[in-house]
Amino acid sequence: MTDHRYLSGVDVDTLAALVMELAAQLHVERQRRLALEHELAARGIVDVDAVERAAGTPAVRERGGEALDRSIRALLRVMTEGGDAKTPLRSERVW
Repeated sequence: MTDHRYLSGVDVDTLAALVMELAAQLHVERQRRLALEHELAARGIVDVDAVERAAGTPAVRERGGEALDRSIRALLRVMTEGGDAKTPLRSERVW
């Protein structure tokens, strides 16, 4: 098991709010992506299997990894900074 010492000073409520916010965002993004893929495939514009193959290419994986790194840095900043516990997530989104 990984030892996440950088979370030792984090407020549990802030972390829980962050996790729930991310879960909600993930759900919305996944639904929209699936709907978009469905519509594009139904109209013959895109081949869903080709999209899956492209997702595994080094260039796409590298671009996704860079975006993930930026998002994680922004999330860790939110968790480790102080402030009003009722508003753990800022309105300025960096991701």
